Amino acid sequence: MTLGMDTEFVLDVDSDVSLSPELVAAVHAFCDRVEDLAAGLVAVLRVNGTDQPGAGRPWPGEVNVHLVGKWEQALRRVERLGPASIAVAGGNCGGPALELLLAGDYRIGLRDLRLAVPVGPGGSWPGMALYRLANQLGVARSRAVLLFEQSFSAQRALEVGLVDELVDDRDAAVEAVRTRSAALSGDAGVDVAVRRRLLLDAATMSFEDALGAHLAACDRALRQTRPD
Repeated sequence: MTLGMDTEFVLDVDSDVSLSPELVAAVHAFCDRVEDLAAGLVAVLRVNGTDQPGAGRPWPGEVNVHLVGKWEQALRRVERLGPASIAVAGGNCGGPALELLLAGDYRIGLRDLRLAVPVGPGGSWPGMALYRLANQLGVARSRAVLLFEQSFSAQRALEVGLVDELVDDRDAAVEAVRTRSAALSGDAGVDVAVRRRLLLDAATMSFEDALGAHLAACDRALRQTRPD
């Protein structure tokens, strides 16, 4: 697990690790630094798979539910970061790698990627990864993936929407997405979190309930573009 350089904030997490206080602390430290990013920059999550099938150790390992709760809170911070986040994954990914991938805004898969649904005691791990799968893919598709596939190729991950593109060159792909994000965000990049929240809420809120939040965001955007 490493943190990136001054102008590129990067978190590296290996698939072949168990849940630990150190892993939770590394994610929080990453979020602390990312929250100071200037507008137009993005956070990068590099999740590194193993060379062996099976995507690493059983997840989350020998832990208690208190530590699991701390991990879920850390992932929630990743989901709510002010800047946009890019998650890039390759190799055989499961456990923390898959869970971090699901928390990213834009997901890049290398062509050797193979994803495995986290498996813990008694079968599929019933953590919030299930919630994210259902929220992002829909219940019907998530049910099919969870109950009948559990491990799938990069192409299948692209088909179901777990990754947004497949690439050969990780660094070039990340830079291309960073450039696009900066061009779209401009000086309003600090509002990425607001727009992300509006998108996530759309899955569970009625039009009438969502309208007020959207109007408030529109008003803020108009105020930002209004000359002094």
